[in-house]
Amino acid sequence: MDVKDLKVLIKMITETDITEFEMDNSDEKIIIKRGQKTEYVAVAAPPAAYAAPQPAVAPMAAPVAAPAAAPAAETGETVNSPIVGTFYRAPAPDAASYVEVGQVVEKGQVLCIVEAMKLMNEIEAECRCKIVKICKENAQPVEYGDPLFVIEKL
Repeated sequence: MDVKDLKVLIKMITETDITEFEMDNSDEKIIIKRGQKTEYVAVAAPPAAYAAPQPAVAPMAAPVAAPAAAPAAETGETVNSPIVGTFYRAPAPDAASYVEVGQVVEKGQVLCIVEAMKLMNEIEAECRCKIVKICKENAQPVEYGDPLFVIEKL
């Protein structure tokens, strides 16, 4: 990334309420942090004298149910947001969505828009693929690296 692009990126971040930005690719890693350092304060628990009295005999333990199994994750790769912004499925509120689940898209086809600082950034398919899942709702904020779609390469 050249100095001009870096200056534009810093300006975009300082004009928002973003306090931390991280970008990592094969050639370089950029981390921008701003604002004051967060301070954590520990609070002590009240003294034991204020605790409720404990029974002399412990009650019998009830059987504990096993936690429910997590739903199976979709197989495939994810298309992640390259920037912080707002996710839009269509070019306009009254227009049809760019893609739907189950649709096959070609390399270079627009999948969605991520708006950042009033700039509409089209996110394109990097290969011919099938849309398995749309991970974000329309007009939902996204962070850098958030999954937008789960795809299956064809």
